[in-house]
Amino acid sequence: MCTVTFIATQDQYYLSSNRDEHYSRGKALVPATQVIENDNMLLYPKDPDAGGTWLLARNNGGAAVLLNGAFDAHEKKGPYRKSRGLVLLDIAGEADMHVAFKHIDLNDIEPFTVILFTDRQLFECRWDGAEKYTKALNIHESYIWSSATLYNEQARLKREGWFNAWKENYPAPTREDILYFHRHTGNTDRHDGLVMNRSNQVRTVSISCIAMNSSGAELFYTDLADQHSFNSFLANKFSHADEK
Repeated sequence: MCTVTFIATQDQYYLSSNRDEHYSRGKALVPATQVIENDNMLLYPKDPDAGGTWLLARNNGGAAVLLNGAFDAHEKKGPYRKSRGLVLLDIAGEADMHVAFKHIDLNDIEPFTVILFTDRQLFECRWDGAEKYTKALNIHESYIWSSATLYNEQARLKREGWFNAWKENYPAPTREDILYFHRHTGNTDRHDGLVMNRSNQVRTVSISCIAMNSSGAELFYTDLADQHSFNSFLANKFSHADEK
């Protein structure tokens, strides 16, 4: 998995994800709130196989999303020490997710990329199996990422082209516009479209969108297998009344 976008508008930030999985993977549990410590809370869908997640919101205004692979497709060297979805929960359980990524022990963890929105900063963090890489991004820009394990460079560039064309047509997108992009872009391309299906072996199983502002985060989640949609709100425990 998967496909991820970050989009900033005048009053919201949107972090969205299409989850691509093998047909044998268990059906994810719908998003729910979990208390971790010191009144800190996480909102996320849960992977029933390993117990982790690929996307979450925090009640301090932060959010994170996971993609498999770092820069290019890698050769598996498992068994690995821990699921990457559990690593994401470990990172999210710390006070500062970016600092947590820099300090967490990732030996014997499969390569991944995690996009962190924390303290109104955006970071692209990668682990290639040997080294960590971190890049600070402009939160006023918009971005798309595609999993290195499923999409080669040519496919990633094609998808970036779709994204750039969409941005030109939607300079001030709504949540509905963003979800439409994630649901229908490249729909004649079953191999590399945003909702993909490769011979029913690997397919897009869900679409998620976290909409964030000073009051909190709302997670919109659609399970594509049964076409059921859910949304949950997680209030921000910090007041931003003094922000301009």
